[in-house]
Amino acid sequence: MHPADYLCAMQLTAKEIARLLGGALEGDGDVVVDRPGKIEEGGEGALTFLGNPKYEVYAYSIRSSILLANKSFEPAKPVAASALIRVDDVYEAVRQLLEKFGASERSNGQVSERSFVHPSAKLGLNVSVGTYTVIEEGASIGNETILSPQVFIGKNVEIGNGCVLYPGVKVYHGCKIGDRCVLHANVVVGGDGFGFAPQSDGSYRKIPQIGNVVIEDDVEIGANTTVDRATMNSTIIRTGAKLDNLIMVAHNAEVGENTVIAAQAGIAGSTKIGRQCRIGGQAGFVGHIDVADGTQVQAQSGIAAAIKEPNQAFYGSPAIAYKDYLKSYAVFKKLPDLYRKVNELEKKLRDK
Repeated sequence: MHPADYLCAMQLTAKEIARLLGGALEGDGDVVVDRPGKIEEGGEGALTFLGNPKYEVYAYSIRSSILLANKSFEPAKPVAASALIRVDDVYEAVRQLLEKFGASERSNGQVSERSFVHPSAKLGLNVSVGTYTVIEEGASIGNETILSPQVFIGKNVEIGNGCVLYPGVKVYHGCKIGDRCVLHANVVVGGDGFGFAPQSDGSYRKIPQIGNVVIEDDVEIGANTTVDRATMNSTIIRTGAKLDNLIMVAHNAEVGENTVIAAQAGIAGSTKIGRQCRIGGQAGFVGHIDVADGTQVQAQSGIAAAIKEPNQAFYGSPAIAYKDYLKSYAVFKKLPDLYRKVNELEKKLRDK
């Protein structure tokens, strides 16, 4: 689904949108849009956008009221839209429209009668607390923060200003969350790290996990992601990091500033991911390694050793340099055919 699909209903002319975005208008400036739309569907009153070149064919064949495109876009044919607005960055333009017109969560300052707030807990100004939410002893919640129904806030938890915790979020005792963080449904922060000591009889004895989790400012965490508490000290999610759904961050791990991680990735204990890394879905990291700033990891790759050089790309399992993997893949996908040819050559040699 395109980001524009989340714009709420609006009534704006092409001239108004061009002015808002600082874009260059071509075509009918008075055409009005009242909804977002996919470029492959379009329709009268729809605002669509062209970000991915593979959708360019629809710009010529599907009529919409307004089409947003990058200034670098050079139409091969006349566009079907009534108006074309060129912008420096079409995705940033969509973001601006989302910010202006998109529905956002706003605190209503109400505390449900069917919630439980411990007398020692501190609520800031205009905090919303939903039905069946529990806030335990010593917890503090910052101004304008929203706690949806069925959220659990443990003892001595600290949550900053302007946060949104969606239904079912659980924050265990002693954990800290900064300002403007968003935790989607069923995120678990501060569950025990996976620490067990093998015993002589083959059983395992639990190692107490006495640390916590620290989530800094402007972090967003997707549904059903878990961030385990540290054995000692803290598991840390740094400022601006974005975690997708169904990610596992183990005890004493660290995710660096503005790093983004796609769904189903797993980070083992005590591994430190650097700043501004980009990690694909289902990637895995062994424990006790450092990953340099700016590292890119392709989906389903396995990182089995430390990455020391910044701004490198990796692919495969165990992962190797991205370009080396592509070269290797070009060879090993042909191995069955090569194997057959080698067998045929060996047979000819034996028959001589």
